Amino acid sequence: MIKNVFYLFCLLVFINCKEDTKGDTPLPETETDTETDTDTDTDSETDNDTTPFTWQAVVAADDSQPIQRHEAAFVRVGQKFYLLGGRDIRAVSIFDTQDESWTTGPEPPLELHHFQPVVIEGKIYIIGALTGGWPNETPVTHVYIYDTATDSWSQGDEIPEARRRGSTGNVLYNGKVYIACGIKNGHIGDHKKWMDLYDPATGTWEVLADAPRARDHFQAVLVNGKIVAPAGRNTGIFPDQPFGGTIAEVDSYDISSNTWETLPNNLPTVRAGNAATLFQDKVLVIGGESTAQQKAHAEVEALNLTTNEWESLDPLLEGRHGTGLVEYEGALYIASGCGNRGGSPELFTMEKYAQ
Repeated sequence: MIKNVFYLFCLLVFINCKEDTKGDTPLPETETDTETDTDTDTDSETDNDTTPFTWQAVVAADDSQPIQRHEAAFVRVGQKFYLLGGRDIRAVSIFDTQDESWTTGPEPPLELHHFQPVVIEGKIYIIGALTGGWPNETPVTHVYIYDTATDSWSQGDEIPEARRRGSTGNVLYNGKVYIACGIKNGHIGDHKKWMDLYDPATGTWEVLADAPRARDHFQAVLVNGKIVAPAGRNTGIFPDQPFGGTIAEVDSYDISSNTWETLPNNLPTVRAGNAATLFQDKVLVIGGESTAQQKAHAEVEALNLTTNEWESLDPLLEGRHGTGLVEYEGALYIASGCGNRGGSPELFTMEKYAQ
């Protein structure tokens, strides 16, 4: 009897000791699982970044600035941005994205303004520009080329006399340049509906189908084999309103069929001297000038070509006209231009549209 009681007592002591030991054991697995869950949440937030795009000031690391200008061009080649042309003769301004600073290149051989550049193998082609002072500017007779590798200018092919004009909308497609619309007599008149095809490899020109309407002071946008022409104006059509004659209709040219159509929805904020580009599958119209206000426009409007609907996006920090846009690493950049309609003040600033 006593022996049985003794065995029962020992068994109870053994069970209690085992339970105490189990309670003292740490649980690293639970802590590891918590860390894994946190990492997964972080990755999910990164992959689904909903931060809105906004315009943000861009200041050079060394506080350098470009040469201010308007009725000019802004274009990217590789990791550098180039501001070139504009009223008077202005040297090229070059922004290096790697050291975030501006430097100065050479002056062009003549005054070049009111043009939309195209880039071919590291060279910037200027086709359909104007030269001279307001309001009697004349079309430039030749193509001019700025070679970014040698930092030098050269004169290219002669433009056929019968097809010369300035302030055209130009795009590059399959190695050839499409040149839309424009104006022949400065800021006075002789507006053109023309579309031409220029082959830089052979120097040949081909006349294509006319657009539904003439326009100048605009930029053309290439979208999936089509050339979209938004905004712009017929400069000088109202002699007492130099910024009048703005165009609301948006025309589209089909490259494969050599035909034009007018899209169903007009540009909400009519203006000219604007910049335009394709960004995130939408045609963006940015900045500009009009009779509606003294200040240059800051509006940014986007056209969805699937639905043909317009939407308003975050406006520029500083309204401007007479410049261009570049896309780099998922952001849009705009620089210089003019802060009021007309010719002053010319701007030194740059801003980007980014998350």
